[in-house]
This record gives sequence, C-alpha cells and structure tokens, in this order.
Amino acid sequence: MKSHAFDAGFPERIRFLLGKLSNTPSNPRPRLRLRVTATAETILRSGHPWLFADSVREQNRPGDTGELAVIFDRKDNFLAVGLYDADSPIRVRILHSGKPQNIDASFWQSLLARTLNIRQNLFNHETNGYRIINGESDGWPGLVLDRYAETLVLKIYTAAWLPRLEEIKALFCSQIPHETLVLRLSRNIQQISSSQFKLGDGQVLHGKPVDRSVVFLENGFRFEAEVLHGQKTGFFLDQRENRAIVETLSSGKTVLNAFSFSGGFSLYAARGGATSVTDLDISAHALESSKRNFALNQKIDYVKSCRHQLAQADVFEWLEKSATSTFDMIILDPPSLAKKEIERAGAIQAYAKLATLGLSRLNPRGILLCASCSAHVTAEEFFGAVRQAIRSAGRNFEEFQTTRHAPDHHASFKEAGYLKAIYLRC
Repeated sequence: MKSHAFDAGFPERIRFLLGKLSNTPSNPRPRLRLRVTATAETILRSGHPWLFADSVREQNRPGDTGELAVIFDRKDNFLAVGLYDADSPIRVRILHSGKPQNIDASFWQSLLARTLNIRQNLFNHETNGYRIINGESDGWPGLVLDRYAETLVLKIYTAAWLPRLEEIKALFCSQIPHETLVLRLSRNIQQISSSQFKLGDGQVLHGKPVDRSVVFLENGFRFEAEVLHGQKTGFFLDQRENRAIVETLSSGKTVLNAFSFSGGFSLYAARGGATSVTDLDISAHALESSKRNFALNQKIDYVKSCRHQLAQADVFEWLEKSATSTFDMIILDPPSLAKKEIERAGAIQAYAKLATLGLSRLNPRGILLCASCSAHVTAEEFFGAVRQAIRSAGRNFEEFQTTRHAPDHHASFKEAGYLKAIYLRC
C-alpha cells in the first residue's frame, strides 16, 4: 500500500466533498482519503460494510483510529465513508456508501430514528428485553445496543467508536428512555479502552449504578441478565423466537436442554407443559442462573409443576458415556464451535457428532432441535451435517422447520448471518 498525499490535480468537486464531511472533534489535519483495489470497489458498491486492510491501495496519510476515512475509486469518484481502525484487519467500517453524505449530528440522529422505527411494533408489554441496534445490519458497524427493562447495554467491538463515545452516549440518552447505560467491550479492545480512554468493561456510563443482575421480561417470563460481566450483553436475546417454538412442542414431554446456560429453553418447555426438563451445562454458574430463573417464574403453574433437574458435565462426555436416561425432546444449542475460519471443518464434524450423540438419547418419534451460532459455518453446511448424521445413524426423520435470525437481530450481509436452527422428528 502506498501512503502519500494524492492531492496533485485532485478534482475541485472532491475538495468540496472533503470539506463537507465532518471528522472527529479537534482534528485539523487533511481528511483521510483512501483508494482501494478494483475488487474492493466492487464489494463496496454492493453495500458490504467492511473494507479490509489488504484492500487499501493508497492513502494520503496515516490514519487515526476513530476518524472518518473517505474512500474513492480509481477515477476519484466517491465510494464510501466510514470509521477508520488503524489496528484492525477491518480497516474501515462503512457508515455510508453511494452518493456523498455529511456525517454530522443530523446523520446520527436520522440513523438512530430509522433504527428505532424498525423495532417500534415488534414487541408488546410482555417483552422489554430486545436488541435496539444490531451493528452493521442497522448501519452501526461494530456496535450493538440491547435493552433489559430500564437498563441499556452498549457493546462495542471496534476501537473506532471510542473517540466518539461521548457523542453517541449523548444521542442515546436524549432519544432512548432508560435509567442506566452500561458499557461492554469486546476483549480485543479492552486494553486500548483502559489505557487511552479510561473505560472499562461493565462500566456504567450514565444513570443509576448496577450492582447485580437486571430482571427483564420476555414473552411474560422474568429473566436475569448479567449486564456487567455476563456473556454477550448479559443474555442470549437472539434465541427468543426458537424458545417460543419449543414451548409449542413440549406438552407432555421429557426435555433435555444441553448447553443450557441460564435455562431459557427449559422455562419455555416447562410453560408449554413438559413433564420434566433437565439442564445440562459444564458451568456451575450457568446452572445456578437457571435455578434463579425458575425461581423467578414460580407463579406460572406449569413452571411450578414441572420437574426441573440440573446436571453439571461436559455435554459430549455426558451424552456419550454418563447418561442413561432418554428424552422426548433434546435441545442442542452449543456455543460457537468455529470462532475462526480455520476451525470451520472441525466445527462441522463436531456438529455432526453432537447430533449423533443427541439422537442416541432421543426416544422414538422424539424431537431434536439443533442450533448453531458459528458464523464461519453456513446454514447449508450446518443443516447438511445434522441431516447426514441422522441418516448415518439409520433413523428415519421428518424435518419440519428451520429458522434463522430474529427480527431484532436481522442480518444484512453474509458475515452477519451466524444463527441457524433445525427441528426434526426422529
């Protein structure tokens, strides 16, 4: 990549554009300008929200993390503008592409208004836990915002947002009613957040202090969210729709919820009329969370009458060696088995093995729900691995549903499509 000022003969229309685009506060230097490879031009024109470092062909100067970078094509036509991240392989997170657009206070206000409007009619009074901003798919690359009752949790995945944190905090506080705003930070940016911006994971940015889990509503259930230090932003909101489907399938059944975490699927199964649910997880902390969630919902008759059992063990080992019980419904919802592309092949094999093991504990004509949150494994690969595992086990099966993302977690580009689930009667 060349790094120089490509100002000579720069068209006057481009100089005008650069003057209109706002930069980070108190940055008097010339606008950061990039030219990219032909392949990257095509990708950006298609609306993809990432520009990778190895696609940058030229830039006029070194960039600072958090400033705006304007991207031009080979003919000096405007392509896109986004947040520059000097230390990430995703060098620019695109905010806008197509025709030139001011990135100013009005831009952020309009973007938030559009984002909030999408969620306006998704939930009723029985649900106050949901995703407000879903990163790139809502035009906020590397940023998510979740609501848990009166607590908002802002999670940032790129350091490019850190210099703008005060600006977006003020925007959220003025436009979204809440009592507390908590900051969560991806592990890869926690060091720079602490050393350069004095920000820590779990820090309260605004409002009332939080010293314990927050209780919120989901389809009439009361759940705990560990907003300060729990996984994701404190709860797995993305499985809401699959949990609701499980409720409709559970009447009269014995249910195993493997990788149960805080017992979300188990509570829905109990309210759906399951005679017993067993939570299986390697984490004692997760099982204790499940116990507390069941205690929070004892006013629901079916939950109160359902037998709730806990098993602390490695799921693969428990299914293969330790378990003697069989079940009418088995839910297999593991954490991501492929966090990197290099792990993809092994993850596909692991999903197949897990389906085989689950099948060995499933009663005839029982229901098997297999889910994956591995972005590096496509839906087709995952569904194919599960189907082939069942065929190889010699079981007849009826596949009656597959699902993808919940509407508040919608995915607008390929890499965002991580969640998938398949329901089978075997």
